[in-house]
Amino acid sequence: MLTQDFGDWDVVIVGAGSAGCVLANRLSADPKCKVLLLEAGGSDNRLWVHVPVGYLYAMGDPSLDWCLKTEAEPGLNGRALNYPRGRVLGGCSSINGMIYMRGQARDYDLWRQMGNTGWGWDDVLPYFKRSESYHGGADAAHGATGELRVERQRLAWPILDAVAEAAGELGIPRSDDFNRGDNEGAGYFEVNQRRGLRWNARRAFLDPVRRRPNLRIVTGAEVARLSFAGKRATGVIFRQEGTAYHARAGGEVVLSAGAIGTPKILELSGIGRADILKPLGIDMLQDTQGVGENLADHLQIRTIFRITGARTLNDWYASTLGKLKIGLDYALKRSGPLAMAPSQFGIFTRSAPEHETPNIEYHVQPLSLDAFGQPLHRFPALTVSVCNLRPESRGSVHVTTADPGKPPAIRPNYLSAPADQRVAVDSIRHARALMATKRMAEFQPVEIKPGPAVDGEAALLQAAGDISTTIFHPVSTARMGVDDGAVVSPELTVNGIAGLSIADASVMPTITSGNTHAPVTMIAEKAAEMIIARLRG
Repeated sequence: MLTQDFGDWDVVIVGAGSAGCVLANRLSADPKCKVLLLEAGGSDNRLWVHVPVGYLYAMGDPSLDWCLKTEAEPGLNGRALNYPRGRVLGGCSSINGMIYMRGQARDYDLWRQMGNTGWGWDDVLPYFKRSESYHGGADAAHGATGELRVERQRLAWPILDAVAEAAGELGIPRSDDFNRGDNEGAGYFEVNQRRGLRWNARRAFLDPVRRRPNLRIVTGAEVARLSFAGKRATGVIFRQEGTAYHARAGGEVVLSAGAIGTPKILELSGIGRADILKPLGIDMLQDTQGVGENLADHLQIRTIFRITGARTLNDWYASTLGKLKIGLDYALKRSGPLAMAPSQFGIFTRSAPEHETPNIEYHVQPLSLDAFGQPLHRFPALTVSVCNLRPESRGSVHVTTADPGKPPAIRPNYLSAPADQRVAVDSIRHARALMATKRMAEFQPVEIKPGPAVDGEAALLQAAGDISTTIFHPVSTARMGVDDGAVVSPELTVNGIAGLSIADASVMPTITSGNTHAPVTMIAEKAAEMIIARLRG
């Protein structure tokens, strides 16, 4: 491939998503450090990026989303799922659900126990706080001077308050803060918004620094592969508007392309499983068995209950007057349904008593529809989704061709582990118990999905496969560790390769107990600090 020279840089960052924007901000703070940030997508200056409910339109839009799909999943009864990934400045933070959720202290302490020194809860908490601009001000758990705004949602639903009271009947306490290390409880999610607008990574981290003379941001730059001198990464080959360019990195190349994009780039560059890459004609640089393996994701089981005696978005949206009120609420107050995150209300609890900490997360929504992208039902209803926070099932992401323009094969392998099957069955029963409480009896809930006739272990597991979908949290495909299967070290450097590091969700040793945007931001904060230390020698 003939390439044109794109100059010399100290650091080349691949991907301007949740992690890449943080890295660009922190690394370019040193005026002597020349930073190049490459993004395959374009500008996020789009209405449906910044109006919170616009995620409904952003996902599936090829100008904002890679529009990936999984392979047919045996655990989902042969279904393939749409797999949105941000292809735009801000990455997935421009199309995600905006929920700010760190997970549990236990998650990070487990990382440390696996040999990842410096990644325990007490170690990573300062990095969470560094980025954060918390609506409640600074305290032992939160920061107030960072760039990432965290606010309460600008809405309230009486029916969701009733669900909180119903959870109390099951012994689940109220919570007004899920981010102090123990997220057990029921309450409204806090979100990355500012005055009713999405606050993505571009707004938070790039806007304040984009005029720095030592930072260059290039959009429409799709990376084909990395360049090397022996076992040292020396730069990035990328295409922009049909022309190939070579950007050289004197310090480091940092992959922040996400749990799908990062292993793809590694494999196209000859780092991965030889048994997969050699048959595709890809020249091997290093046989690294862990690349593209260990894919973990959160699968949510979408139970739906029709109700009476309460307003939901279904009936608001069904009337012209309701639509008018929705529009006016947002235009005048930046509140109401247009300011909604995809999920407004959460519950963290145990699907069975033997779990040490909450192992399931509810996303409760005052709306319902047959499938994502379909119209809302014309009757009032609740979607009561439940996900297994710590699935044991593991899948893979691998290229199927040497052509960088082709998507990889994504196989999450959902519900393949017996423990996950057990949690899935227990989760449906738990959702039914929640809706069968005395508090919910006022609303006469009628189960629509999977339906009250579905019972018994086999039937409930079959139903879970029929109605489950991803919450878009892929992680661990280039995992951190100190064992032979690890792709990166606890310093996030790629094992066996100099001048190459990874900072995104792919490095997580295990999935966190909640949404993944906040942990990725933390990873980037910590990565930036380590990269700066390496550059300074």
